[in-house]
This record gives sequence, C-alpha cells and structure tokens, in this order.
Amino acid sequence: MAHELKKATPTNAGDRSGAGVAERVAAIIADVRNRGDAAVRDYSAQFDDWRPDSFRLGADEVAGLVASLPEQVIEDIAFVQEQVRNFATVQRGAMLDVEVETLPGVHLGHRHIPVGSAGAYVPGGRYPLTASAHMTIVTAKAAGVPRVIACTPPIRGEIPAATVAAMSMAGADEIHLLGGVQAVAAMAVGTESIEAVDLIAGPGNAYVAEAKRQLFGEVGIDLFAGPTEILVIADGTADALTVAVDLLSQAEHGPDSPAVLVTTSAELGAEVLDLVERLLPGLVTNDLAGPAWRDHGRIIVCDDEDEMWRVGDSLASEHVQVFTAEPRQALDRMRNYGALFLGEGTCVSYGDKVIGTNHVLPTMGAARYTGGLWVGKYLKTVTYQEVRDPASSAALGRVCGRAARVELFEGHARSGDLRAWKHGGDRFDWIDAVLP
Repeated sequence: MAHELKKATPTNAGDRSGAGVAERVAAIIADVRNRGDAAVRDYSAQFDDWRPDSFRLGADEVAGLVASLPEQVIEDIAFVQEQVRNFATVQRGAMLDVEVETLPGVHLGHRHIPVGSAGAYVPGGRYPLTASAHMTIVTAKAAGVPRVIACTPPIRGEIPAATVAAMSMAGADEIHLLGGVQAVAAMAVGTESIEAVDLIAGPGNAYVAEAKRQLFGEVGIDLFAGPTEILVIADGTADALTVAVDLLSQAEHGPDSPAVLVTTSAELGAEVLDLVERLLPGLVTNDLAGPAWRDHGRIIVCDDEDEMWRVGDSLASEHVQVFTAEPRQALDRMRNYGALFLGEGTCVSYGDKVIGTNHVLPTMGAARYTGGLWVGKYLKTVTYQEVRDPASSAALGRVCGRAARVELFEGHARSGDLRAWKHGGDRFDWIDAVLP
C-alpha cells in the first residue's frame, strides 16, 4: 500500500472561492455592466494606478514598444509562436467537416465554425506571462477567429513591452492595457469602447478566475483554472536532481501550487526530499516555492508500478512528468491529466514556454472530464440535415409521429405527419379537418 514520505499540510491561504472574492467580483461586474467605461476606468485607477486617455494601444504605440525590445527577445517570441502555430494548425487540420448519407436521400453533416470574436486575458503582476499571449491569441487565429482582442495589465505603472509585442506578433486585432476583473467584465459584457466577445480565454488570479466563473453562459470561457500543479511519476531509474528541480519549477508559480512525486523507489523519494530542501534557499523565488512545497508538496511511495500508475491517475493533475524506464507506458496507463511530458528530455517548463502545446490546462481535478485550451475550443461543431428523397421523408415522418405521441408532443407529431401526408400519401384526420 502506498505511503507518504512527505505529506501536504494545506492551509486556508489557498482558498480561491471564498465569499469575499465572489461578492467583490459580482459587484465589479455589475458596476461595469451599468457604467461601462467609467467603471472600468475607476477600477483600473484603483487597482493598477492606471488611468490613460485610452486603454487601447494604437498601432504606433505598439510598433514603438516592439522596436524597444532587444532583437533576441523578438526572435525568441517569433520562434515560440511558430511552434504554437504549427501544432495548432495541425490540430485544426485534424478536425474535418463531415457529411454522410444515412438513408436514401438523407444527408447528415457537421461543420467546425470559428467563434466570431475572442478575448485573450494575459496576466501581469509579479510574473508577466508573455507566453499566455501565444497560447490564447495564436491558437484563436489558427482556428480562424476573425476578431481577437487582448488585455493585459500595466506592471507597476509601466507598459509590459514584451507582452505587448507578443500580443501584436500573435495577431491580436486590438490590444488594451487593462487587467483584472474589470478587463474580463469589459470583454464579456461590452462597454462604449470595447465590443463584447463570444469567448474569453487565458489564466489569471483568483479574482479573474471568479469573474470568468460568474460570466460563463453570457460568454464562453476556456476553463476554470486554479493553482498550477505538477505531478512527477518516477521509478528507480529517474535522476533525483532532475525530479527536484522540475518540482520546484512549478512550485514557484505561487504558494498554493501543489508539487507531487509518486514513485516506486523510497530511495529516490528520500533523495528528492533532501535535494528540494537544499535547492530552495538558493532559489530567488523561494518566497513562493518554499511555502508551496511546505504546504502542498507530497512524496508518495508505492509498492509497485501498478499502484504507481493508479495513484498518479487518481490525482488528475494538470501537468504530469513521467520519468520511468518506459515513459510512453503512460499513454496507455493514464487517462486523467492535462498534459503529459514523457521522459527526462522534456519538462513542464517547455510546455509553459517554448515547445508548442498549449499551457492553459485543467487544474483541481478537472482533468477527469476535460482537456486544456486548444484550437478546438475556438470552434463550434454544428450539425445540419437535409432530406432529398420524398420516400425517406415520408418514412421518417411516420416514425416521428409515433415517437412524438409516446412523449405527448402532439405538435412534433404533426410535423412528422405532414411529411408522411405530403410525400407518402398518408391520411390524417387533423389535416382533413383543417383543409377544405
């Protein structure tokens, strides 16, 4: 039976669904709905000390910000966006429109249609997540979304030039220097200066996540996201230093980020525990990674591989790194994860920053029922039907009439009756009663 070499000691600090957050978010959304741009301006001044004449950056401003960056930064952004675009384009190509003739003259089909507009939220704060611009905007454009607007907050009163450059290079049609609940609300409900979008994507803090939750239905969203998670599944062949470093690479996202090792090797678990404690003091993000490891770090030692896979899968983690002798076994042994990283040649940080798969992924167990953001999220799969053969229409009408009356839907039944009458010559009292 599995036992824990290190247990999590969760605190209430990571509670993202407290009534205070929900009530504050609801009040801001209501205010933006009622006062539009004036409310947005007030909250931007209050939370970000930012009250420009216009939140939307003009083309000249964007060009100037791009030009201010080192050439290497621009080249790296272009490289990463090419990776994201290439994979998203392949995914889009795999989503085929179909049409099939199911009965003589009965044609059924579906089409994948992009949403008309999308909003991309790119967080700022301590960590300006430039990569989120790639994941949200590039992917939307690969799906064929005609209008993509992007919002990101100022950082300590400054415009984050690299983030703006990433937004522009990704293909954003509008760039607004605006953050927080006020940005999400403005994109969802619309204001005098921001036209409402059909879908909002992108990560954010507890307030942004709660705003997306409250606005879902009025606007589409990518997914409900919580603190970043990492799970490493390892056997005795794994390198302890690699495991320790990669666990801390995700713990630095925030003090409520779980970092978990599930292993068949007690020796590896003990070595990783020692290395993490030795690495933390020298990590410049120890103020975040340290509490995350202390409160949410776990090392679970399993008796055998079957138990290791079973325990790992039960956690339904956002990111799963597999450091085993045969890492591709995970493709058959696991079903609950946001993204798999197979072998020590890759890592979650690659997925976060450079490799091309999307880093907006399910957390808090949501991997049990959904994957992450991808090109398909920006597409609506819609169906169509056409009956060209009169005999088939009559046959379907007869079945429809009988099936609908079982459910007491007389109006539905009569729609079927009408086709049976028109195309099959059937007689119905109700038709005789209304026609001369």
